[in-house]
Amino acid sequence: MSTTMTMTMAKAINAGLRAALESHPNSLLMGEDIGSLGGVYRVTEGLKADFGADRVMDTPLAESGIIGTAIGLALRGYLPVCEIQFDGFVFPGFNQITTQLAKMHSRSDGALSAPVVIRIPYGGGIGSIEHHSESPEALFAHTAGLRIITPSNPQDAYWMIQQAVACKDPVIVFEPKRRYWLKGDVDTTAPTSDPFSAHVVREGTDATIVAYGPLVPVALAAAAAAEEDGRSVEVVDLRSISPIDFDTVTDSVRKTGRLIVTHEAPTFGGIGGEIAARVAERAFLSLEAPVLRVGGFHMPYPVAKVEEHYLPDIDRLLEALDRSFAY
Repeated sequence: MSTTMTMTMAKAINAGLRAALESHPNSLLMGEDIGSLGGVYRVTEGLKADFGADRVMDTPLAESGIIGTAIGLALRGYLPVCEIQFDGFVFPGFNQITTQLAKMHSRSDGALSAPVVIRIPYGGGIGSIEHHSESPEALFAHTAGLRIITPSNPQDAYWMIQQAVACKDPVIVFEPKRRYWLKGDVDTTAPTSDPFSAHVVREGTDATIVAYGPLVPVALAAAAAAEEDGRSVEVVDLRSISPIDFDTVTDSVRKTGRLIVTHEAPTFGGIGGEIAARVAERAFLSLEAPVLRVGGFHMPYPVAKVEEHYLPDIDRLLEALDRSFAY
């Protein structure tokens, strides 16, 4: 019997973490202010009271220490889940993540594994400042040895955090903070598919929009608007940034002939460029127009008053569709 509840994405992650703590006695949560406070966004609210301070631990303000300690715990058989308070705060721990955590399995010739989960709230749209609104996913995707996923809805959020904890590899979960309050149905008895696979969340025949995390709702809204102009737009929720499910993306492009890739991170050096290159290699003869990218600009994240001009929106996606159909 299915058990479906309506909850926000933040509540879904909380429930998923609760389920992981119950299912894995060797799992634990660690991060700044995640215990008594329940985290800045209250995602871990109530977990310390139910599981105790030994499994939901407040840490010092030291991201390199959080990650380094988690690596040691993982090597001793624990399943640590680290929270980085804001996206821009991860960089003091970048060295630990990219030179130690990502390399441990390879360095030991497969003898060691470090199943650490790192939760990172990311992206803009909350009226905050730089280091609180960034999208650094491409910096980590460039490093082999890390799995990177990002949910766009409560159902995926509930299950993907559990699947990350159960994974034997290091997993970074980028949580779109402006979608923490997005409500949706969550079936707590029916797991979503492989978290490292993409989902076609809207069928279409004329063009494909690939999005992930915070921009999936924007892509869906743009597709709905395009339908009013007689254009059938397919939307693919990438879900996994490393590895990328190129088969699903390529199959969609072979059907529609056009591709727009969108993300909040700057287009320069972003994930969209990798997807564009792969699609050009694998489906060049199916393309009716060049692959177009819609993303943030190559600049530091702007002040809150003008962030709406920085973030991709429906109008920018529709403009990209117009350019694609003009070929």
